[in-house]
Amino acid sequence: MKVDIVVPTLGESVTEATVAKWLKRVGDSVAADEPLVELETDKVSLEVPAPSAGKLSEILASDGADVLVGAVLGNLDETSTTVGQPEPTQEEEGSSVVSPKLVPSQTLSPAVRKLVDENSLDPAKILATGAKGQITKGDVLAFMEKIADAKPASASQPLAKAAAKPVTEAPQPVGELPIRTEDPRGEERVRMSRLRQIIAQRLKQAQNTAAILTTYNECRMDTLMALRSEYRDAFEKKHGARLGFLSFFVKAAIIALKEIPAVNAEIYGDEVIYKNYYDIGVAVGTSQGLVVPIVRDADKMSFAEIENTIADYGRRARDGKLTIEEMTGGTFTISNGGVYGSLMSMPILNPPQSGILGMHTIQKRPIAINGNVEIASMMYLALSYDHRIVDGREAVTFLVRMKEVLEDPQRLLIDV
Repeated sequence: MKVDIVVPTLGESVTEATVAKWLKRVGDSVAADEPLVELETDKVSLEVPAPSAGKLSEILASDGADVLVGAVLGNLDETSTTVGQPEPTQEEEGSSVVSPKLVPSQTLSPAVRKLVDENSLDPAKILATGAKGQITKGDVLAFMEKIADAKPASASQPLAKAAAKPVTEAPQPVGELPIRTEDPRGEERVRMSRLRQIIAQRLKQAQNTAAILTTYNECRMDTLMALRSEYRDAFEKKHGARLGFLSFFVKAAIIALKEIPAVNAEIYGDEVIYKNYYDIGVAVGTSQGLVVPIVRDADKMSFAEIENTIADYGRRARDGKLTIEEMTGGTFTISNGGVYGSLMSMPILNPPQSGILGMHTIQKRPIAINGNVEIASMMYLALSYDHRIVDGREAVTFLVRMKEVLEDPQRLLIDV
């Protein structure tokens, strides 16, 4: 019996995903709940498990295809598709590719259908080399190149390569991307991941919507570094967590947010929503892009709880295992560009939040103290804020308050 492999519910407000890669080939035997295919959304990557044990009999959405929630990705044969059929050849066992053949009619994957429709191609004329005789994107591109090579030089311009829109003699419509010619020195076209596309959209949305302004200050880190060095081993032994700087910055930020509530607020239409809870987003860089998991109710957490939460988020972010709920919401964000060596930067808001703190690398440099020059460990702090809701005075006061707490971390113990 055939069982459909469908796109699961992806979370609140997420209706579409991209097929990142299939983990199994057609004909592979799979166990129930064994991962079959990896999907990528604008927030997370997730694996779709096998609904039951059997053999993967058909792939309907190939790598790179955009799919909606509930769409059928492929089929699983619970009773084995090889019963009563000849055994596959050695060549077929090592690959899902079958002998090329013409396919008069079939269900095309979204990516292939898009390419065929854009270039007005007849699928029946395309040699299919995919699993189960499916037409792959490579088959379409090869067919397009064959057509282009067969056209005389006097003919109209050849079809564009890859997934670019076909070249025509008509004027280019307003808003269309310019046609790119291939550089003979070599280029590689790689489709942006869904996460990267959404990051780009939201960063541009923040710049288009909010009145972003950034204010800077610097913080002397010597006392905090000495405190961390003194208690690091005992802290790790007791709590099983590494004592980092982020927990101190989260605690200091919460003190400043309580005193300057506008930085913890958001604009909703013609209203300002002031939030009396503190869900702090911590930006984590991954190979797929930047993600911001949320440390919820951080004001109620101990240093150890904050450190353990951040460490867990970091590990799972790099493995693509964060859930959508863990990255939804947030009232304020902290981004630590210092781990990459950044000396100073201007962070961009994470809408609809009104503030984001940028941490930077710690650098020893000379500073003037009471008329004397001393070598100190210094860090630049940057606060980007929405000037529609946060005034310059409030932003500067916020950073000064954080500076006071971080330079004298004993204030965290007695809340002054």
